[in-house]
Amino acid sequence: MAASDSDSDADAAASLLPAPIHLLPPDALHNVLLRLPLRDAVVCRPVSRLFHETLSHNFLALLPSLRLLLLRHPRPDGGGCLHAFDPDRRHWLRLPFSAFLPNQSFSPVASSPSLLYLWLESPSPSPPSLPSSSSSTASTAHPPKSLAVCNPFAGTYSFLPPLGSAWARHGTVLAGPGGVVLVLTELAALSYTPSGSGKWMKHPLSLPSKPRSPILASGAAAVFALCDVGTPWRSQWKLFSCPLSMLTGGWAPVERSAWGDVFEILKRPRLLAGAGGRRVLMIGGLRSSFAIDAPCSTVLILRLDLATMEWDEAGRMPPNMYRCFTGLCEAAAQGNAMPTAVAGGNNKVKVFGGDGKVWFAGKRVRGKLAMWEEDELGNSGGKWDWVDGVPGYSDGVYRGFVFDGGFTAMP
Repeated sequence: MAASDSDSDADAAASLLPAPIHLLPPDALHNVLLRLPLRDAVVCRPVSRLFHETLSHNFLALLPSLRLLLLRHPRPDGGGCLHAFDPDRRHWLRLPFSAFLPNQSFSPVASSPSLLYLWLESPSPSPPSLPSSSSSTASTAHPPKSLAVCNPFAGTYSFLPPLGSAWARHGTVLAGPGGVVLVLTELAALSYTPSGSGKWMKHPLSLPSKPRSPILASGAAAVFALCDVGTPWRSQWKLFSCPLSMLTGGWAPVERSAWGDVFEILKRPRLLAGAGGRRVLMIGGLRSSFAIDAPCSTVLILRLDLATMEWDEAGRMPPNMYRCFTGLCEAAAQGNAMPTAVAGGNNKVKVFGGDGKVWFAGKRVRGKLAMWEEDELGNSGGKWDWVDGVPGYSDGVYRGFVFDGGFTAMP
């Protein structure tokens, strides 16, 4: 009995001893924790008081950011969380927002380093807002929304100055370094800089049509967008750009005679930012001919180098992969005939991403995404792969964008 009691006392004494890592000098402990990936460091933070104090926001800002594909749920009330894909670990993550956001109805729209921008239902009563970009008033079917910025890893958020309801329904949000935010509609753009007046500044667009898939090229400090300058019967796309320093009156077409018919070979083109912010990617269906109703043979990725202003082919979706988006793979597996949409050439592929990574989604590709990654040198055609296990794909077709999670910026 005495031996048993002494063993119990020894076990209890051993359990009170601090873990070996707690005995390390502060410099050695910092050296160990600096080797952790950001995701693991965030998980370790609540383990003990020592880790919580050491892994402060300032310390975590020293770690490399975590690059994720953030998916936007087809419904705004997506359960208070967002799904994200880590391409380095090939792993899906679930990011909860209900713990720090005032409500679960939100829609993420843009990101900048460490910061995520989303539309939130405005708190009641809503503050005075900027005049709407249209004369119609918001109906009960469109509850008022406010643009908010948050750091989902730190669990903090703040509201930007209020906007009219039409900006939330029709505006495209772009975000850049330093907290710069743009909201573009068909007729005007708004700009906001935290270090400026703290108010939204309004700029007329003076574009020939509504800007399609505008992007912010951070390396060039400019906004790029496509505009349809064709007829009601046939689209004709042209590239426009505007320096961030000249949002009023700075829009101009970007064209070179050497480009030829580069904008004629793609159906439904879309722009995305290339790697490093010094390239512009244009993605669309490759037309099999110049006929109006010509079907697409695959998806083509063209790349504009902003230093040389030359286009080149960056990537082309492999035929076997493209057939899955047309429904041919599913039809062949079920022994059915070719789907009507395939024969008519009206298959739509949703394209999203940024900074040299492009993802593709479609109704006929269930539970997975196609992924293309630009190589660093930009001369190998990139890397194509499938991403399986998309969460909740039965809810609809997802869209998304690249988010560099970290602690380098706070709302």
